Amino acid sequence: MILFLGSLAVALSLAGCAHAAAPDVRPLRVLYLSQSMGWVHDTVRRPPGGLASSELALQAMARDSGAFTVELTREARTITADRLADIDVLVFSTTGALPIDRETWGAITSWVESGRGGFVGIHSAADTALDFEGGEQAYTAFLGGRFDGHPWTQGTAIGLSNLEPSHPLAAMWPDGTAYAEEIYQYIGFDPGRVRVLQSLDMSAGPLRRPYPVPVTWVREIGRGRLFYTNLGHTPSTWDDPRFRDQIIHAIRWTGGRIDAPAAPNPEAQDAAAVMAFAAAEGLEAPSGEAGSSTAADDIRALQTLHPDKHGGDASAWDAARARIRSRLGE
Repeated sequence: MILFLGSLAVALSLAGCAHAAAPDVRPLRVLYLSQSMGWVHDTVRRPPGGLASSELALQAMARDSGAFTVELTREARTITADRLADIDVLVFSTTGALPIDRETWGAITSWVESGRGGFVGIHSAADTALDFEGGEQAYTAFLGGRFDGHPWTQGTAIGLSNLEPSHPLAAMWPDGTAYAEEIYQYIGFDPGRVRVLQSLDMSAGPLRRPYPVPVTWVREIGRGRLFYTNLGHTPSTWDDPRFRDQIIHAIRWTGGRIDAPAAPNPEAQDAAAVMAFAAAEGLEAPSGEAGSSTAADDIRALQTLHPDKHGGDASAWDAARARIRSRLGE
C-alpha cells in the first residue's frame, strides 16, 4: 500500500509538472497591410529608415500582449493564397483601390468564410476599394460600409456612445467617453448585417447631425469574423491604451481565441438612431412606437439629404426633419 501511494504521488507530481510545462497556445499570426493608394495618413507614413507610428504600435501590442506576432507590408500584391495559409488575421489600414485582383479577393473571402482567417479593419479601411471591375462594391459588402465623407474632421471633439458596454470588444470605452478624432459617415451600410458596438453621441461635441453614425461594428462571415473601427486616424489614438486594448481583443476575437456576440443588433441601432435625432434636434428622448424601425430608417435617410450634398439646398432636408419631428411627437 505504501509503495502504491508513493508511486501514485510520483505519478501525480510528474503529471502536474507536465501540465505546468505544457506550452501555451501559439500566438496568432497577423499580417498588417498599410498600403495607401489614396490619401496617406500620418499613422502609416514611414519616416526615412523607420516604421510608421501604427506599425510601431502594432509591434508594441504584439510584444506586450503576447497574443500575436505581426508582419508588416505596404504591398497588397504580397497577399496570395499561399501567404494566407501562414497567417491567422489580416489587418487593413489602407486607402484607395488596392492592387488586389478578383482571384486573390476570392481567396481572401474564402479564407475568412471558412474560419481559417479573420479580418480587422481600422479607420481608412472603409476608404478602400479593389482594383477590378466591381471591386469597390465587393469590398464594401464585405466590410459593411464605405466612406461617405468625414464631417467630424481631425481633432473634432466628439462623444462615443457604447451600445454594448459589457461587450469584450467595446468594454474598454465607457458609454459617453469624450474624445477627439476624425469620424467617417458611411454609404452602403446595412444595420441588418452588422452588430454595432459604438456610435457617435449626438448630445456631445460642437457638430451634431440628426442621424446615426456607427463607429465600431462586428460581423460574422460564414465561419469567419470581421471587426471594424473608425478610430485610428491619428498617432495619438494608436498610443491610447483603450484603443490598443480594443485592437488586441479584436485580433484575438477574429482569430478565434475569444468569443463575443456578433449577431446583428438592428433594434439597438434603431433606438440609437432615434436617440441621435432627438439629441441633435433638442427633443426629449421618445419611447414606444416612435422608436420603430420605420422611424429609424427615415432618420438614417437624412444623411443623403443633407444640404452639403445638394449644393446647399436645404428644402428636402428641412421637410424630412419636420416629418420626423412630427412622428416623434414634438
